[in-house]
Amino acid sequence: MFQLTDNIYNKNTKPNEPKFKLWRSAGLLLTYKCNCTCEFCYYNCSPQKNGLMSKDIFISSWQSLKTIAGDSAGLVSKVEPKIHITGGEPFLYFDYLCDLLEGAQKQNLGKVDMIETNGFWAADKNDTVKKLKTLDKLAMLRLKISCDPFHQEFVDIEPVKQLADTARQILGPERLLVRWQKYLDNPVSVKNLAEKEKFKLFIASLKDYPIRFTGRAGGRLAELAANQSIEQIKKTNCAKSFLDSKGIHIDPYGNVFGGTCSGITIGNVTQQPLEKIWQQFDPSNSKFIETLFNLGPAGLLNEAENLGFKKSIFYAGKCHLCTALRKFFFEKGIYKNIFTPADCYF
Repeated sequence: MFQLTDNIYNKNTKPNEPKFKLWRSAGLLLTYKCNCTCEFCYYNCSPQKNGLMSKDIFISSWQSLKTIAGDSAGLVSKVEPKIHITGGEPFLYFDYLCDLLEGAQKQNLGKVDMIETNGFWAADKNDTVKKLKTLDKLAMLRLKISCDPFHQEFVDIEPVKQLADTARQILGPERLLVRWQKYLDNPVSVKNLAEKEKFKLFIASLKDYPIRFTGRAGGRLAELAANQSIEQIKKTNCAKSFLDSKGIHIDPYGNVFGGTCSGITIGNVTQQPLEKIWQQFDPSNSKFIETLFNLGPAGLLNEAENLGFKKSIFYAGKCHLCTALRKFFFEKGIYKNIFTPADCYF
């Protein structure tokens, strides 16, 4: 059971200063491979990507999270860690996914809080019923379906509807999450839209459902949504994002990302147990992360411009600027131990 003072950064802070939170949830990216190439993907997933999380990474990460989240900052009541499985598209490797879950059961790790999917695979109802019943037996608490204009550019809506209806019957409505229900109730046609109209629809959807402009989302989509000047972005740093994030993502290669900051690796579980990564996290251990922590991505502009970076007039926020800078540094081979893997950048 970890206490906040088990972290090296927290040990050196004053009692009234914000602390680095315990990690209570982890998203395990089974793969970067996906049948979609969504414009808003935080992780740049696509059919051309690869990577498949090993059983060792899957089991050890889950075990470590249970160790970290065994106690909530000294409170009497224990906090059960939450594991969700995402990607990429986990259902591209359904049999392997089941093997992982069987291994977790043998280790008495508990239930998977959530498994995410875009529902492309659910055209045959009998097969859908079989898969959902299998996951139910393997201790999946909830199924999350991604349903939005970005996914519907690649996934027909009918399988998604059938999956949602079948999941309600098999699992019960309380165990189904749809992101977003609005687009399941009133589907939008995307596949045949011209490029200009398609992005107009995408931008309109962001008004209801804001996103973080990292990964592929930090490309064309962010450029169209850009409305903040550098001077505005300079007013914000990333201290709160690092300290307050109670969740992490771990990719197929063992890279650990804080929150949804894809491509900013704060450790790797193949090199060091997750417990040690949490214990030893301190922004001052990395020049890049220390700058983000104290000054935000705008604090990296001088270094980048000296190397030839050409800044834009407007950005869609600090995450957009950060993504642009990281891509630039990645191409230059700078901060290589932090900007990884390449899947997140190209």
